[in-house]
Amino acid sequence: MMPLTMVEIGESVIIKKISGRDDTKRFLESLGFIVGSEVTIVSKFGQNFIINVKDTRVALDQMMAKRIFV
Repeated sequence: MMPLTMVEIGESVIIKKISGRDDTKRFLESLGFIVGSEVTIVSKFGQNFIINVKDTRVALDQMMAKRIFV
C-alpha cells in the first residue's frame, strides 16, 4: 500500500484505505473517494493533483492526496 501521491500520471489504481479524522474521511467520500473505487491521476501541478474519480475530475492538494492509500 502506498499514498496516492506516489502514483504516476495516467496510472489507474484502486483505493485501499483512507486515513485521517472522520470529517476528512467524509469529505473525501463525498467527492467519490471510497475504498474499492478506481482512480486515475490525470496531472500533477507542483503539490496539487488532478484525479479522475467516478467520471469526474477532482483537484486535491498534496496533504489530502497523502491520506488516500492505494
